[in-house]
Amino acid sequence: MSLWSRITDAIEALRTGEPLSAVFDRLRVRPERTVAFTIGVIALGAKLAKADGTVTRDEVAMFREVFTIPKEDEASAARVFNLARQDVAGYDSYARKIAGLFPPNDPVLRDLIEGLFHVAVADGDFHPAEEAFLREVSGIFGLGDACYRAIYARNVPGAAPDPYELLELPHDASLDQARAAFRRMVRESHPDALRARGVPDEAVRLAEDRLKALNSAWEEVQQRHAA
Repeated sequence: MSLWSRITDAIEALRTGEPLSAVFDRLRVRPERTVAFTIGVIALGAKLAKADGTVTRDEVAMFREVFTIPKEDEASAARVFNLARQDVAGYDSYARKIAGLFPPNDPVLRDLIEGLFHVAVADGDFHPAEEAFLREVSGIFGLGDACYRAIYARNVPGAAPDPYELLELPHDASLDQARAAFRRMVRESHPDALRARGVPDEAVRLAEDRLKALNSAWEEVQQRHAA
């Protein structure tokens, strides 16, 4: 059964009158993490799309920045988006439901925030209201400021990423500390590691983009120490 078929089944299991956020109460077992992750990105993305006061972007195109969505499954993605957009519950309520599925600071919550950054910048702009949204959701997920700044630097156009910030390190970190951080983050960012923690194959481009940024950061740190 495809990911999008499982998402459709999860939505159709909602009782009459239940909001989309109730679906997360049924997705607590590990095999359903891929469904929870995907619904989480789309649902919070729907709330994020309204953060700057307008919803002008094509709904499916936004999520193509994160997921590979077959033509025949576009309706399923759009349905999740519309259910979340119509739900009167605030995005903080959704974020807390999702955070409850994982341990504090779980890497999958980092993956989810990274996916939301991709959605936010899909139109080539990053509005202050979108940043406020993502900062609050990151806080609800229990992610530290260093983690947030690293994700911001990797994803926001024109952010001029600092290599130490990308590696979540202070500027006085030693080369050995930088090497250890780089190796740990590369392990966590490998596509197999993302799959193991529930990120669907349809979203592996998150790992590709992150690995490119980490490799560039590590190269720059080595050059600075060699100078």
